[in-house]
Amino acid sequence: MRLLLLEDDRESANYILRGLREEGWVVDHATTGPEALMLASDSRYDALILDRMVPGLDGLQVLKALRASGNQAPALFLTAVGSIQDRVDGLQVAEDYLVKPFAFAELRARIAALLRRPQPAATPEQLTAGDLILDLLRRRVYRAGREVSVQPTEFRLLACLLQHKGQVVTRTMLLEQVWDFHFDPKTNIVETHISRLRAKVDRGYDRELIRTVRGAGYMVDDAD
Repeated sequence: MRLLLLEDDRESANYILRGLREEGWVVDHATTGPEALMLASDSRYDALILDRMVPGLDGLQVLKALRASGNQAPALFLTAVGSIQDRVDGLQVAEDYLVKPFAFAELRARIAALLRRPQPAATPEQLTAGDLILDLLRRRVYRAGREVSVQPTEFRLLACLLQHKGQVVTRTMLLEQVWDFHFDPKTNIVETHISRLRAKVDRGYDRELIRTVRGAGYMVDDAD
């Protein structure tokens, strides 16, 4: 098993590295956020152990960047930043969060638990519904063989709907997954973008794919 440790404190890093390597794990060590991002982008790791407060990019920024690029290696934040809000923010992108000071036995057990988790399925290159194709690699949309021009937010919105094809996607889910809002902005931002998206991908076609489920949310369903 290969691990990546992001830790800028030399004494802490040496202690953690020695313990992890004694367990038989291969561990690469980064001392800055950019270095960790480069290593994780170029190599495949079975798990990531990240400090929050490091030079360059902090650990949270590093993990968000990796997740955005499709890297789904399980991650544990190992940090002195331990308020409830810090933990909540960290656990929105990482699988685990351990606050310093810590017992090495607990760190070892948590890493072992991460490694036991089933690996996520490979990210698809396309999402489809009927004659609608969302090309995730090129970030393009096609309907009935013709390219549809969409804005970045509209692309994310359509991707979210297609990822939950056949299921109701609530307004709250869209606010969180498309706009990263964890509160209600008290605007019609969702409704406005849904309307614009429908005008582009549904108007002029025989069948509408984006449905409103009254009182619940929205759904893309390609069933006849």
